[in-house]
Amino acid sequence: MSDLLDLAGGNASAKSYTAEDIEVLEGLEPVRRRPGMYIGGTDLHAMHHLVAEILDNAMDEAVAGHASRIEIELEQGNRVTIRDNGRGIPVDPHPRFPDKSALEVIMTTLHSGGKFGGKAYATSGGLHGVGVSVVNALSADLLVEVARNRMLWQQRFERGQPLGPVEAAGAAPNRRGTTVIFRPDPEIFGTDKEFKPALLHRMARSKAYLYRGVEIRWKCDPALLDPKDGVPASDTFHFPAGLEDFLKSLLSERELVVDELFTGEAELEQGGRVEWAIGWPLDEEGYQGWYCNTVPTPLGGTHENGLRNALARAFRAHGERTGMKKATTLTADDACGGAAILLSLFIREPQFQGQTKEKLVNTEVTRIVEAAIKDRFELWLGEHGGTATRLLEHVVNRAEERLARRKAKEEVGRKSATRRLRLPGKLADCSNDERQGTEIFLVEGDSAGGSAKQARQREIQAILPLRGKILNVASATADKLKENKELQDLTTALGCGAGKHFRSEDLRYERVIIMTDADVDGAHIAALLITFFYREMRPLIERGHLYLAQPPLYRLAHGGTIAYARDERDRQRLTETVFKGKKNIEVGRFKGLGEMNPSQLKETTMDPRKRQLLQIRIEDVEGKPTYELVDDLMGKKPELRLAFIQDNAKLAPTLDV
Repeated sequence: MSDLLDLAGGNASAKSYTAEDIEVLEGLEPVRRRPGMYIGGTDLHAMHHLVAEILDNAMDEAVAGHASRIEIELEQGNRVTIRDNGRGIPVDPHPRFPDKSALEVIMTTLHSGGKFGGKAYATSGGLHGVGVSVVNALSADLLVEVARNRMLWQQRFERGQPLGPVEAAGAAPNRRGTTVIFRPDPEIFGTDKEFKPALLHRMARSKAYLYRGVEIRWKCDPALLDPKDGVPASDTFHFPAGLEDFLKSLLSERELVVDELFTGEAELEQGGRVEWAIGWPLDEEGYQGWYCNTVPTPLGGTHENGLRNALARAFRAHGERTGMKKATTLTADDACGGAAILLSLFIREPQFQGQTKEKLVNTEVTRIVEAAIKDRFELWLGEHGGTATRLLEHVVNRAEERLARRKAKEEVGRKSATRRLRLPGKLADCSNDERQGTEIFLVEGDSAGGSAKQARQREIQAILPLRGKILNVASATADKLKENKELQDLTTALGCGAGKHFRSEDLRYERVIIMTDADVDGAHIAALLITFFYREMRPLIERGHLYLAQPPLYRLAHGGTIAYARDERDRQRLTETVFKGKKNIEVGRFKGLGEMNPSQLKETTMDPRKRQLLQIRIEDVEGKPTYELVDDLMGKKPELRLAFIQDNAKLAPTLDV
């Protein structure tokens, strides 16, 4: 509390605050001081992001038409080499810094590069001018080689600082492009982390799918490979059909509504281009991959909206032409729900939401993408007579079932519901008709949902992905509650209604399990869901149906021993028991459920024989009724939350944020 008084000026003995207290960080020092601001942290995921930054630069050269080949190599000592045959970074003196080469400026200065003015690159994945300089700042050592104008140039760095100027290293008559060789700094990332060949191999493969004009060559020291991962020591990726090849690999062993895929690409009216590949699997366990300038945007955005609008409008127009009047009721969810969709957009000045570029927000993109795809899909439907009819019937059937759900309000019983009505498109339902023994996992996002669908026991386990943080029902109006699609889908999937319409006997699953990431954001989402159940489906909690999954935060390994820890305290316990006396324990921190492979997720969190679940119960705290506590913590009055935090801060001496 004294700290709060100091900040508020209520402590007369507080130290003075003068200009001398203002610290100015120069060059790349801010990156080393606060790496989380630039790459999201210092865990294994963040360390692999360094490779993504350099690989994105090489891909930008390829997309710009100047490179056709990229090489990525992983060597012992945690060293990575990325090489392209593009133009090569300029090495002549920079106009603003005559005593430095352009190469040195790029490597040592934040917000520098050739992607701001738009002259050197029409489109690019690197936008902020921080990528390669951040990698340099966070590397113990880094070497850049540039082959330009039949000459080879080199410059070496340590922890972001040049060891000397750029130097000529001889003739290079048959070579061109840029090579970056770096080793992440153990002072930043720790000595227990090493690059994972499987992750880098997958990264290289996905980049090759996104641009059909590039060949990516992979090489790895065989001593670093784990036979269980199935990663080869060398590989070459080149996909002439681009996203079409990607989609065929995703759907290779699955039955489709129609065998034909809708694929294509188009130049955009304002510059740039868009490529797409779409298929409709019969099991309706869809997949969505949204990309902008080869950068994944897992939360979609305006390019997603454009494609969804295009498909819905084209389906309705085709139905009108062919006399299928029911097509007039189609929505974008009917058209896209359960479909496998890949969309790759290239534009000059993309705008992303947040530092991690997870969502595209350029408002004009919706209209541009819709215009580019709608007419082409209408033409495709017109050219595929029988195929188009079957596909339209499938989509119209989805619309009819959606309208039937609306009319019926809620499903009545598992058997009748699964027989007559289709459940929400994102729900991967279990195959058992009886409620006994079944469970539904509520997970955050399509990425985690995809891993969970592969890890589940299909007979008894259902998966419902939810997008982002749901509505806080404790502070929302009744109208907002009714309009919220995520909560509508959740209510529909459970089948028991909500509020005054709740019926315990119609609950479709024996257990409802909240499964979110083992971090602060995951805990927040879990709290919002529990608040929803408490406010709208309280008997579900009172009768013991609601549970909280316990996914691990850490993976510990030494030799052949592997263990998983739920939190920092559990990690310490395992270190002192299972790994007692062991040195160089490999510790990996999971960024989220989507980062875990299905076998890990099954073993640690979903397998009923091995997992741990926490049952949610309603109990008063120190004589205070639960409903009052929920109002204090989740309601509209922030002063009540502050009071609770001040009263209970002593109970949480350490926080893992």
